Amino acid sequence: MRYRTEGTRARASRARLSLPGARYVRVGGKGALVALPFVIVTGWATWHLLELTVWRDGTDPGLGVVWLVSFLLLWWLPMCWLERPATVTESERPGIDGLRVTVQIPVYNEDPQALRACLESVLGQSRRVQRVRVVDDGSVDGATGAPLLYEAERALLLREAGRLGIEATWDRTPNRGKRWAQMHVLHEDDADVFVTLDSDSVLDEHAVAEGLKPFADPRVKSVAGLVVPLNVKTNLLTRLTAVLYLPFTRGLRSAQSVLGSVLINSGTLAFYRAEVVRKHAGVYERESFRGVPMQMNDDSMLTMYARLEGRTVHQPSAVCFTLVPDRPRHYFRQQLRWMRGTTVRHLWWLRHMPVRSLAFWMPVVEYAHLVLALLVPITVLFTPHLREQTGSLAWYTLILGCALNYLVSLRLFAVRRTDETLGHQVLMFVLSPAAGLWRLIVLRPLYLYAMATCWRIGDWGTRTAVEVRVAPA
Repeated sequence: MRYRTEGTRARASRARLSLPGARYVRVGGKGALVALPFVIVTGWATWHLLELTVWRDGTDPGLGVVWLVSFLLLWWLPMCWLERPATVTESERPGIDGLRVTVQIPVYNEDPQALRACLESVLGQSRRVQRVRVVDDGSVDGATGAPLLYEAERALLLREAGRLGIEATWDRTPNRGKRWAQMHVLHEDDADVFVTLDSDSVLDEHAVAEGLKPFADPRVKSVAGLVVPLNVKTNLLTRLTAVLYLPFTRGLRSAQSVLGSVLINSGTLAFYRAEVVRKHAGVYERESFRGVPMQMNDDSMLTMYARLEGRTVHQPSAVCFTLVPDRPRHYFRQQLRWMRGTTVRHLWWLRHMPVRSLAFWMPVVEYAHLVLALLVPITVLFTPHLREQTGSLAWYTLILGCALNYLVSLRLFAVRRTDETLGHQVLMFVLSPAAGLWRLIVLRPLYLYAMATCWRIGDWGTRTAVEVRVAPA
């Protein structure tokens, strides 16, 4: 890999703000041996569950069928290991280097220090971008109601961008939502690639260089970056969130990428062929559900526009750090917002996408998981010979659940961070079954509630004021 060096001033700026770095590593070879014990335990527990529910004494195999279907619905777990970052040949490099790139950052009630770190990380990229376009969507001070103007951050952007030869704009608009903030500038921007970046996110210094590589394939219309929590060590909740991210960010999305069909990019960091976004200006920002303007799930809508025109992939070497909620109230509001938006998008896919497409079948799989999770305990409760074996079934189910959680959590070691020790990664890996328990007893009921109230999708959802801040260096 070849990267241009920004010089001592950019590196000093990153050090001053304690901006981390990261690299993606392939977990294979000797590392694959680590998975072997969990594969053996998973197979052992599965065998005993099937023995109890299918083969013993010629009993009714109904519950065994449920288990088998449940395992088939985990198709993504082995496939995600097949993902490889895209690379560029020498003959393809001039085309990638020649792409004009615009980074768009919507801002609303952001922590000024977080926003400053975001801007510094964009300006310090090893592959320089051509434009940075910030749109402040009418931020206000939560305590006083006065406009939050970010004058120091705006001055920093314009001064440093000018020094580096990067075009930069900073607009302030009336509050209308994230989609309007994005399209305020993108509908007329003539770049080749748009990068959407959240204002509470920090790019690894090679994120843009890595994120552009898949575009060497002309069929690729969008690229998802790899998102990891920035404030992972703040408290137990942020550590838990880091593990909870894994099934989607390094599991399902990676498996979908192998098929060239990523369905939801993270708005935190995503790359799009610019013509895909420009083509839908005026429609994208006016999406509604049951007459309510859709101000969330913007990332899944842009991804779907791209998927309708070509391949959508994930580039795990394009790493972006993002601030995650460090307080329960903020965490649950964010989860509700995401879950409601996902429910609406699922309904959209079921209604509009072809039956042969992955987008149609993903919500089917999601809802099948929910139904099966209810069927298993009900079947055990009302089947006499299974009820007698409740203890054994519970024991093997617990073992199987732990083994599956550990298999997913091996993906922790696919990213090496400059701000995280191997010991901390091992600790989170050891405790990963706690994330599975949290998902089962907390997030699943919350998801059912979100599905029942999915029409509440009309605002930013969590930022009535600044809610999470960057810890001082």
